[in-house]
Amino acid sequence: MKNIIKAIFYKVYLLGYREARRRELEADRKQKSSDAVIGTSVNADEAVIKNYRGKRECIQIGNRSVINGELILFKHGGNIHIGEDCYVGPGTRIWSAKQISIGNRVLISHNVNIHDCISHPLNAAERHQDFIHIFFKGGFQEKVDLKEEAVVIGDDAWIGFNVIILKGVTIGAGAVIGAGAVITNDVPANAIVVGNPQRIIRYNT
Repeated sequence: MKNIIKAIFYKVYLLGYREARRRELEADRKQKSSDAVIGTSVNADEAVIKNYRGKRECIQIGNRSVINGELILFKHGGNIHIGEDCYVGPGTRIWSAKQISIGNRVLISHNVNIHDCISHPLNAAERHQDFIHIFFKGGFQEKVDLKEEAVVIGDDAWIGFNVIILKGVTIGAGAVIGAGAVITNDVPANAIVVGNPQRIIRYNT
């Protein structure tokens, strides 16, 4: 009898948990849909999307893409456009104050950092004020110079884990960026690039 009661309580608990989780996911999806234009069959359940700019159309995610990383727009500007059939791995951060464009069928592994700006002012006094504003006055500033330069990643590129892609870089279609590389200069199409400083080891044929 005790086992029957335990089984009933367990089933009730499980049903309640599943319903609570379903509602949580539904609320999260609604919030993400208000922060981004999300295509059909996109899986962004594990994503963090923070659109401080407040313009939904400034973050676009193409059909059938899987986003498990973090997408952030600064308050004073930024656009993130991700194409169709892309993958963004866990722990990856894509932060934009100007423009980050990612083509179709791009694979971005875990713990990748892609930034189109320097994130904080170079001047020490301005940097301190930026810190105060972010952590004590409610978020990013509306006017701040972060030396923004657009980032472009072409179709069919593959970005390995722990890669860093800095502002002003264009990565050509079909390029492969090896794990841990730091990309500060343009990468030609179909190049295989490794290291810090980056170097081309060969081209895909």
